[in-house]
Amino acid sequence: MSDTTTLGIRVQVQPTYLPERSSPENGRFVFAYRILITNQGDRAVQLVRRHWIITDGNGHVEEVEGAGVVGETPLLRPGASFDYTSFCPLPTPFGTMHGTYLMRAEDGTQFDVEIGQFSLIAPSAVN
Repeated sequence: MSDTTTLGIRVQVQPTYLPERSSPENGRFVFAYRILITNQGDRAVQLVRRHWIITDGNGHVEEVEGAGVVGETPLLRPGASFDYTSFCPLPTPFGTMHGTYLMRAEDGTQFDVEIGQFSLIAPSAVN
């Protein structure tokens, strides 16, 4: 689990291993992660872009960037939340993810919100 707050925007992440979508014998481990973004600040913000840094168990790093999340660019008024679930396949039974969301405030200013690092771990990888 990860829980970080940047400039009043709280990002909580809960990862889960998906054995039914994974194929360990073929080097495919699939993880879901549920994200809850809460605006604890006093101004509305819109999530514009995402930037992920994904590191597998072999140390291979992949960066993923794009507009919004799950096809949306949610507007979060003060006190509002937005949650979504996405997925990450890895070639190893463990890895990590972290990154940032680019937010735009009502006045047009933009700032990055940290997504704290969280671990992706298949139960078979835990001794």
